[in-house]
Amino acid sequence: MGTAVRGPGGEGGRGCAEEGTAGPSAPAATSDPGAARRRAERRAERAERVTAGATELEQRLADLLRTGLAGAEQAGYGLWEETAARMVDAQAPGLASRVRDLGAIPSSGPGWPVRLLEECALLHLLDRGWLGRERLPAGLAATVRSRMGLPTSADGPPVRDHWLVLAQYDTADARLTTRRVWLYGAESDRTALLLSYGAAGRAPELTLPVGTALDAEISAYPGAGQQRAALGRRFAPPEPARTRPPGVSTSQAAVRYGAALREDPWLDSVPVTLERVVPVPDGDGWQLADADGDTALPLAGAGRNQPGLWRLVALAGGAPVTVFGECGHRGLTPLTAWPAGPGPAVPLC
Repeated sequence: MGTAVRGPGGEGGRGCAEEGTAGPSAPAATSDPGAARRRAERRAERAERVTAGATELEQRLADLLRTGLAGAEQAGYGLWEETAARMVDAQAPGLASRVRDLGAIPSSGPGWPVRLLEECALLHLLDRGWLGRERLPAGLAATVRSRMGLPTSADGPPVRDHWLVLAQYDTADARLTTRRVWLYGAESDRTALLLSYGAAGRAPELTLPVGTALDAEISAYPGAGQQRAALGRRFAPPEPARTRPPGVSTSQAAVRYGAALREDPWLDSVPVTLERVVPVPDGDGWQLADADGDTALPLAGAGRNQPGLWRLVALAGGAPVTVFGECGHRGLTPLTAWPAGPGPAVPLC
C-alpha cells in the first residue's frame, strides 16, 4: 500500500503539470533616495490594492459557502474567471491563478465538492495570511508575499557548488512558458529550483542538460522552506556528472513533505530522490516500492500517464533504481531515473 501524506489541499506532486508561481524578479535597488521613495510608494499602493482584493475574495468565498457548493457547479467556469479578473485588477496574480484553478474542479469527477472545499480553505488561509502578515514570522511572511504573486528578488548570499542538473521541464499557458530546472549541490547537500520564462510559444533561454554538473553560484529567494534560487556566475560549462544525489526511502520522503507543509501550507510538492525503489503495478496505477522495506509511494496522476513511466519501467526491468521526482499528497511524479549499476541519468519528463 502506498504511504502518501495528505496535504491541506492543492495539486500535490504535479510534476509536469502547471503550477502557480511568482513572476520574474524585481529590479535591483539603486542608491537614489528619490527613486527609493518612489519604489516604496509604489509598493505601499500595490499592497493596498492586494489587501482590497483579498478582502473581496474573502467575501466571495463566504458567499459560496453560505449558498452551498452546488451553486459552483451551476454557475460554471465564468464565475471563477470573473473573480480571477478581479484579482488581476488587484495586482494579486497568485490569487488569480488559484481562483482559476477552482473553476476546473466541479468538472473534475467524483469527489469534486471535497476538493473544492480544500482549495477554498487554502485560499482563505492565504487571504488571512496576507491580511495578518505583520504578525507572521519573517520567513512565513515572505512565503505569503510570494504566494500572492508579489515580485521578489534573490537576496541570499551566493553559494558556489558543483550543481547536479536533476531535471528540466516546461509548462505553458496562453501567456507564458515556464521552465523549471532542479539542481542538487554535491558539497552543500542542497536542492534548488531555477525558474526561467519565455513568451507564449517560445522556449526560455536557460537550458541545462539533465545529468550534467555545473560549477556555479546560486542565490536563494526569501521565504520559509523555499527552494527557488537565481543562477549567478558560472565558472565552467556543464560537464557530465560523476556523482548521483543521495536518496531516501519512500516513508522518509512522505515525512519530508509533511514537515515542509508546516513552513509553507500551500506547497504542492517537495523534491526528493528515492533510492532502491522498484516500479510495480498497483490496481489501475503504479507505485514505487522500497526494495528493502514494506512501504511504497503511489505515482501521481501525471506520473501514471506520461510516456516517461514506460521508460522508467524499462530501465528498472524489475530491479531497484534511483528516482528523482516531486512528492506531494497524491504521490510522486518521477522526473529522472538512474539504473542500479553504472549509467547516465534518464529524463522521464
